[in-house]
Amino acid sequence: MNRHQTRALVRIREMILRGELGAGARAAEAPLAELLGMSRTPVRQALPVLAQEGLLAAHETRGYVVRGFSAADILDAIDLRGVLEGIAARRLAERGVPRSVLQALRECLADGDQILAEGHVADKVEALYVDMNVRFHQLIVLECQSAIIQQALERNARVPFAGTQALAVDKSSVERMYETLAYAHRQHHYIVAALERGEGARVEALMREHTNPVKENLNLREVGAQLREAKPRLVVVR
Repeated sequence: MNRHQTRALVRIREMILRGELGAGARAAEAPLAELLGMSRTPVRQALPVLAQEGLLAAHETRGYVVRGFSAADILDAIDLRGVLEGIAARRLAERGVPRSVLQALRECLADGDQILAEGHVADKVEALYVDMNVRFHQLIVLECQSAIIQQALERNARVPFAGTQALAVDKSSVERMYETLAYAHRQHHYIVAALERGEGARVEALMREHTNPVKENLNLREVGAQLREAKPRLVVVR
């Protein structure tokens, strides 16, 4: 996924969190591109990816429409991701992490440190962080060498915000969002340290705990309250 496509995905997530798109709305590349102030190409590339993830549904004529998910669905999927990734990390720690994998994980840590060194959340920071985060988690899941865990995570990622590429920044509190990303990346450091020391139980617990910043990013308490008061379904495009 290139940087422009990642940026398109992040921006559309923000629109959904602000309630600017609703269930059943057409996800058309031209209006979205104009709204986002970018070319149609990254939006065009993103739409089929979103459909594969289960976030968009094929329209009966052509194109895509936004699917709806409840806040409870999203919370369950995020928690399940933590459980599955925790098992993967524990297996990897107990078996021993190959040097090449440790080196790749350390490169992710260095990239994240550099990204967050800018000290604020911006479009470039978001896109780069997403790419780094996806690499980090994929390294652990793939190296655990379990097709069942990998397939379960792929299915689970079809729920909005349950995948490692999920990131939506609430611009109403940029400082809080930066602190959340920085905390999540500190957890990356702890995870790598536990893997390196072969601490299976600890790294499993860390991976489960690692889903909490995702929930904080989404601010699902507020979203859930809005759903109960006004909207029966939370609709997410990413």
